[in-house]
Amino acid sequence: MSVDPQEAEPLLSRQSGPEIDEERNEVEIKPSWAERLQESKILLKYTAPVYTTHLLEHLILIATMVSIGHLSLEALAASALGGMMASLTGWSIAHGFASALDSLLPQAWTSEHPYHVGLWTQRMIILMGLINIPILCIWHNAESVLLVFHQEPEIARLAAIYLKWLSIGLPAFCFNIVIRRYFQAQGLIHVSSQIITIIAPINALLNWLLVWGPQSIRLGFIGGPIATAISFNLISVYFVIYGIRYAPRSAWHPISSRSFHSLGSLLKLGLAGVGQVASGWWSWTFVGFMASQFGPVSLATHIVLLSSASTSYQGPYSLSVAAPVRIGNLLGAGQGRKARITAEVSLCLSLLYALCVGLVFFVFRKQWGYMFNSDEAMVRLVSDIMPLVAVFQIADGMSVVSGGALRARGRNSLGALISITGFYVIGIPLGVYLAFSWNMGLFGLWIGLASALWYSAAASTYVILRTDWVKEGLRVRDRLEKDDESSPEVVHT
Repeated sequence: MSVDPQEAEPLLSRQSGPEIDEERNEVEIKPSWAERLQESKILLKYTAPVYTTHLLEHLILIATMVSIGHLSLEALAASALGGMMASLTGWSIAHGFASALDSLLPQAWTSEHPYHVGLWTQRMIILMGLINIPILCIWHNAESVLLVFHQEPEIARLAAIYLKWLSIGLPAFCFNIVIRRYFQAQGLIHVSSQIITIIAPINALLNWLLVWGPQSIRLGFIGGPIATAISFNLISVYFVIYGIRYAPRSAWHPISSRSFHSLGSLLKLGLAGVGQVASGWWSWTFVGFMASQFGPVSLATHIVLLSSASTSYQGPYSLSVAAPVRIGNLLGAGQGRKARITAEVSLCLSLLYALCVGLVFFVFRKQWGYMFNSDEAMVRLVSDIMPLVAVFQIADGMSVVSGGALRARGRNSLGALISITGFYVIGIPLGVYLAFSWNMGLFGLWIGLASALWYSAAASTYVILRTDWVKEGLRVRDRLEKDDESSPEVVHT
């Protein structure tokens, strides 16, 4: 067993007191407009391919529902129910755990030991493999679970079949969202968007062939989830090929026993990520259930509003993925001042985006419902609530972007605490109270959601603006150095 001589050296030379004070003074210098503009350009360059990736990935899931939905109303309901359960028990959990890498990979890439990027990626892949086990158990017993919640027996049966076939793609999906961050940390943001741009039309073709195609290959209902699973696995194959043939090797770490170290710490960070990311997903689903108590018009209105808000959310969400990469890179390189500028600029960009989208929602509020249905009662209710949706675009954007900055700092637990208290202590209780006690119905539920978002945005933004970026840079160095010293036996090639 050999020792890499680099691992015996300090990660980064420790700064003396005067040097730290000098750097802190530099951080406190007010950024110029030229610096802000430069960071804006960099962030937009990072965000565009991330937005493309998430949008096309969303369309891959939607394509299945669309293709199956034309088979029958029962098939549509079953695919929607199966998709909701997959989101609640699978996709959201995976995204939450993968978000832990936002605190680790970008910082490692610009440190003196960039191969820590590969090391933490290997650890997360191992952890994801373990997490897949309970998720697969739930999916393969979905019918029993759904019947407990009083779902229609035939719909529950079809939804369970949907999930069983979709489970073929679960490991690949988890691998994809991990390896995507591996490339993003190195600045290879374009890789994911290029791959998914190739796979998205293939997925559409597979859906048509397997659901509606020639008799010899047509599978009907199960063809949809099979097409999705195949697409996720194809994306994994493309990622592996790119990593082996084209990606630089400087971020890779030899597979060794060290890959199994620090899994407990990563699990804690991942659970905090689930609390921050998935808690929001779950709360919207709960509100949808509450909306159904007020009848089909309220439920349809909720779906319209949620679809609209979810679409607009893709912008700030993509920014919240790109910003931690940039912030983490800068912290790993010891550039606290630039990290501060990036965090502040990302908040400003989310505010600008929210103002534009909110203006569109407000101006077209009376016509918006007609894009989904011509029912006059639903259109009026959409028009009544849309101004509220327009206003909370600001809170939604600021909340998710500041949450991304918290992950870049490794403050996943704080982000989870803010998100959970916002939705489950403030938002949902207030919404339910207004909806049922004050007879405000769906409008009351959405006031509760808006309150949760405003609380989360205010709390997270306050923490980011009060951050000591010099201290954060030193903390990153200490953590990377500690990780390196804890397992000095590895040889980097």
